[in-house]
Amino acid sequence: MISAPLPADSGSPALPELTAYLDALPEPHILFDRQYRIVAANAAYRRQFGQGAPVVGRTCHEVSHHSPVPCDQAGETCPLARSVLSGQRERVLHLHHTPRGEDYVQIELVPLRDARGQPSYFLEKMEPLPIAQSRADAQGMIGRSPPFQAVLELIARVGPSQASVLLLGESGTGKELAARAVHQASHRASRALVAVDCASLPETLFESELFGHEKGAFTGAHAARAGLVEAAHGGTLFLDEVGDIPMTMQVKLLRLLESGTYRRVGQTELRRADIRVVAATHRNLKAMVAEGRFREDLYYRLSTFPILLPALRDRAEDIALLAHALLERVAPGRALAMAPAAMRRLAQHPFPGNVRELRNVLERAALLTDGAIVTAPTIERSLAFDAFDGSGAQALVGVFQGAAGPHASHARRDATLRSVEDAALRLALSTTAATRQELARALGISTRTLYRKLRALGDQSGVGENG
Repeated sequence: MISAPLPADSGSPALPELTAYLDALPEPHILFDRQYRIVAANAAYRRQFGQGAPVVGRTCHEVSHHSPVPCDQAGETCPLARSVLSGQRERVLHLHHTPRGEDYVQIELVPLRDARGQPSYFLEKMEPLPIAQSRADAQGMIGRSPPFQAVLELIARVGPSQASVLLLGESGTGKELAARAVHQASHRASRALVAVDCASLPETLFESELFGHEKGAFTGAHAARAGLVEAAHGGTLFLDEVGDIPMTMQVKLLRLLESGTYRRVGQTELRRADIRVVAATHRNLKAMVAEGRFREDLYYRLSTFPILLPALRDRAEDIALLAHALLERVAPGRALAMAPAAMRRLAQHPFPGNVRELRNVLERAALLTDGAIVTAPTIERSLAFDAFDGSGAQALVGVFQGAAGPHASHARRDATLRSVEDAALRLALSTTAATRQELARALGISTRTLYRKLRALGDQSGVGENG
């Protein structure tokens, strides 16, 4: 990266020597003035962002962003504006247009000073950030909302370091994907990422699973076995739901983090582990520390760099992007599309289960859709699966299947659509306290149709109309 001042007599910094230097760099680089005009661009930039058109003389925001105004007037952070204020190099995360579409790019900008010490030109280096995408056809982390980009920028900063990362957030916010992104952004990306599900390991097996054991260390240990720490050597150890680690194991984990050493169960010899630790939890670890259920020293060792993942309701503008991506995953090969009204209905839902809940809803919708378009009534019906308790859900399953519970044999005997429907509707009414509006949505029919069916059934169930 160039950091020297420009010659005082240089009318233009696009000197042959500078152009030759930039062309030798593998990453896209441009040099531009305080009016955002590009005065030099290397071959990598022209190839990735120029798309065959000349770039010198045009503004950087026009070429990189396809925008007529600077970044800070289009919803992004402008590194030039920040550098003018700070007088230093600046790093920001941007979405740039490429031949593949919009991609995340990490920007590093260095001010170049004239003979008076004033920043007259700026050298910008661009590195692709493959750990996340803004397109629905991508894998991994997907989004473009400001909360999503804020998390992505933190991951990009901490990824190349050795710092321990603590991922916080509600269940279903994508903490495992974020852990994988931290690993991919690190220098350990070519080595293993080993996940430990702390919530599923019983206390009696936790130590041997984590550290391994020697032959005969305990009943059933018929052979020596390496643990997950050993499997992660040289790579990343991901401790998922770290708040569920037993207290007896917390001190041994702390020793591993502080000294990089551990012992297999049944062994006295110390082993060394070259690992980077990423932990995740939906619990409030600070509260657990105050209650004496989590070691304070371990908490501070794990939370060197905490990252809070936003709930889906706080990044609602990403729902459409996520919905298209998830539909492709839950129904591969079907080319399902979302009706505009269906997408609007999704956007109105609070999604307490976050992205995991959104995936469930879309998988149900795909199963309930026979054509190529997922409609709003189908989304309503898919959302209604979660609106009832266990007994109500069983009734609805009966409705969707065409028969339920003790009435199924009667339905088989009569073998008529009306008898099956009546039996299922009676069971649904008897096992849920839903309003008629809620029941109609769950059944995928209008309230008027439900009332007509109830009149035909002669229902006297007393289910409230409004609540």
